[in-house]
Amino acid sequence: MEKAKVYFTNLRATSKTNLLDKLEILVRKAGIEQIDFKDKFVCIKIHFGEKGNLAFVRPNYARRIVDVVKQLGGKPYLSDCNTLYVGGRSNGLDHLETAYENGFNPLTLNCHIVIGDGIKGLDECLVDIDQKHVKQAKIGQAIMDAGVFISLTHFKGHEGTGFGGTLKNIGMGCGSRAGKMEMHYSGKPRVLPEKCRSCGTCMKNCAHDAISYDDNNKAFIDWEKCVGCGRCIGSCPFNAIKPVNSHSSKILNEKIAEYTLAVVKDRPCFHISLVMDVSPNCDCHRENDAAVVGDIGMFASFDPVALDQACADAVNKAPIINESYLGEVEHTHDDHFYDMHPNTEWKTGIAHAEAIGLGTSAYDLVEV
Repeated sequence: MEKAKVYFTNLRATSKTNLLDKLEILVRKAGIEQIDFKDKFVCIKIHFGEKGNLAFVRPNYARRIVDVVKQLGGKPYLSDCNTLYVGGRSNGLDHLETAYENGFNPLTLNCHIVIGDGIKGLDECLVDIDQKHVKQAKIGQAIMDAGVFISLTHFKGHEGTGFGGTLKNIGMGCGSRAGKMEMHYSGKPRVLPEKCRSCGTCMKNCAHDAISYDDNNKAFIDWEKCVGCGRCIGSCPFNAIKPVNSHSSKILNEKIAEYTLAVVKDRPCFHISLVMDVSPNCDCHRENDAAVVGDIGMFASFDPVALDQACADAVNKAPIINESYLGEVEHTHDDHFYDMHPNTEWKTGIAHAEAIGLGTSAYDLVEV
């Protein structure tokens, strides 16, 4: 397959060209104007961030993309789907309140916010894809109603997939609550009793009442109730919860790739990834730890696979910030993401995405 083009701009700014200007220059150079936006609904997929988290993409960047889309004749709206876990985004109303609190609203964005799978997470479109793991993906209806799809991603580490990039933003983010359950279902975890400190954090973060305490006052996960969402793994402050299936991250990443295929096939798509505030964990957390590398820049491409590969390569080449989580862990993999989350297998997601025709990991980096 021919190499994909990934466009990149650094975060240096001048009195004449600020970062929002550079973002617009980037996406125009990358070819966003090639898309026919005229009178089409345009879904801009973004993560609004959990309450208390400050690492998510600032609404200012989303506003500039909205303005570009409107200039090109489109009808944009921002969207994300509801979550499985307890938090500020598990239903449509709380999700909107969280978005507003984090600065996303019609006044700041110049467009509306539409929660992709509705108030209860039940508004979904069934998309036939007939892939290895997923035969029929469950995608938020409002995501699929768009004639053009744009992803705007905050690139960071992730405790379940290695990193959260474009594929994660699209595949997991666009799945309805039932779709998210399908993707997570292979990763049911267990508690390591010797590490459990009975703090109750995992139980508070479980949306399915699957965690209780045994006779030894240690957390216990009921697999009949557990859906494998992994929220307890990320929330445990003592690293006491692990997936039983050693290939659960591989399967999760492959399912995410298949869900991404369901979202992007048969319509024009364009992808943007901001590699800044590279926190070790997902923006779904109610906190964000210090960045593990310095801010790198903004990337854009028509190819989501090449985009993720380019961003991962850029982070792995970047010097580690010693006063961060990555600076504290043992370095055994020559890979920042494996070192932060050794039970993850991010490369399997890239490989599977290539295998099912989503794009290529081979790319030429074009600096703007």
